[in-house]
Amino acid sequence: MKKAAFNPYLPFWETVPDAEPHVFGNRLYIYGSHDKRKGTSFCEDDYVCWSAPVDDLGNWRCEGVIYTKQQDPLNGAPYEGELPDAESGMGTEENPHLLYAPDVTQGKDGRYYLYYALDFTGLVSVAVCDTPAGKYEFYEFVRREDGTIPRVGRWFDPAILCEESGVYLYYGFAPAFKFPGMENIVFPGSMMVRLADDMHTIISDPVCVANGVDTAKGTDYEEHPFFEASSIRKIGDWYYFVYSSLQGNELCYGMAKTPEGPFAYKGVIVSNGDMGYQGNTLPVNYMGNNHGGLVVIGNKTYIFGHRHTHGTQFSRQGTAEEVTILPDGTILQTELTSCGLNGGPLPARGIYQSYIACHLTQGDRTKVGNAMMTGPGEGAPVIPDDMPYITEEADKGGEKGLKPYIYNLQTGALAGFKYFSFDGTENKICAEFRGRGIVEAILDAPDREAFAELYVDSREWSRPWAVFSEISGRHALYFRVKEGCVDFASFTID
Repeated sequence: MKKAAFNPYLPFWETVPDAEPHVFGNRLYIYGSHDKRKGTSFCEDDYVCWSAPVDDLGNWRCEGVIYTKQQDPLNGAPYEGELPDAESGMGTEENPHLLYAPDVTQGKDGRYYLYYALDFTGLVSVAVCDTPAGKYEFYEFVRREDGTIPRVGRWFDPAILCEESGVYLYYGFAPAFKFPGMENIVFPGSMMVRLADDMHTIISDPVCVANGVDTAKGTDYEEHPFFEASSIRKIGDWYYFVYSSLQGNELCYGMAKTPEGPFAYKGVIVSNGDMGYQGNTLPVNYMGNNHGGLVVIGNKTYIFGHRHTHGTQFSRQGTAEEVTILPDGTILQTELTSCGLNGGPLPARGIYQSYIACHLTQGDRTKVGNAMMTGPGEGAPVIPDDMPYITEEADKGGEKGLKPYIYNLQTGALAGFKYFSFDGTENKICAEFRGRGIVEAILDAPDREAFAELYVDSREWSRPWAVFSEISGRHALYFRVKEGCVDFASFTID
């Protein structure tokens, strides 16, 4: 029997953002960065890989650590050749360079190649393995045959495509803010170079395939310029270039008939606040950066991205949503749901954890913006007193000894879940709350009348019940705090 699939698609305690999904054989593999829970910066942990059968996308298996930051020569690993110059110097045992967003492809020799950038070193490294999720070993740095590295664009967030016509590497970083020393540097956008069949030697000059803020004026990218997070796929007759725009919360895309591009801007695929979806102008979640890619599984196509937890941008979790590709190849913007890989709505009857909420906002929707973050060395961000967020606490009986829940739902706050299929026989709803207040259960839209009310007044976790009249069909479900302040761990429909 297949397992139900949720968003986030990995367990609540896992924090793998920047996911690049790839199907190898009969399994879907996820390659991404690795945050810490309650982290204070991005990508603090080593790479892990997760996989699932292509016909059972709720049944995930952790493949373990596949590569560590200490394996890169820029962090002190043995290397026989001449090291390239890292813009931010060599890492140390106490302060190693961090593993930022990777990508993986199968080379023409059948082996698997992992491409990554160690934070802001200005370099791309390659590791190799005989299997998709084995122990990767450092292979080489990406550079020309003479050892030099083209200094056009920023070597950051690599994406890789290997096909019969060649090997294509995409990279780039194009911020609006120029750090000290960068004031006069032009960041064209996302760049592409061809690699030799050895998978690391550059054999072409860099070309810009998607315009960043410095070059976007007067182009189709002007309103959504490339920022970071290059991702490349071929689907049907089209090559799709997915990227994070300067808006940060959205994954946009361009299309081309060849991997060299340039890619014509086509639109937004997904936003981690649902910004722009069906004209939406207020976020349905606390937003932040986004990074992910497309994958085709059977007759369905999915976009992978991530969301933010713990009130900050440093503990990100992977999400996935099915997308619709129109006959002309363009992609409709998709919404956030709680059941992205499930193939349809979840059965209403059951027990569900609150961390699968796809809508989480405080009472004043106009105050919902980006999750909190700080700069390097500044410590943990300060979370506003009225901000709800997903977190966890110690629980001996919980998975990994933890209990996930939504913290600090104050008057007017909303936690929403999409979608559930009611068969008309359900008539009771229960929620696991802690605190004091009245919580309304609502169908379909946050501003509708409640179909049930739940009352809580307890310092410990309690489970108030309410009955309701017949409900049938596919519905979104919202919990709105009518008054008070509560924490929210789970709900049951029976």
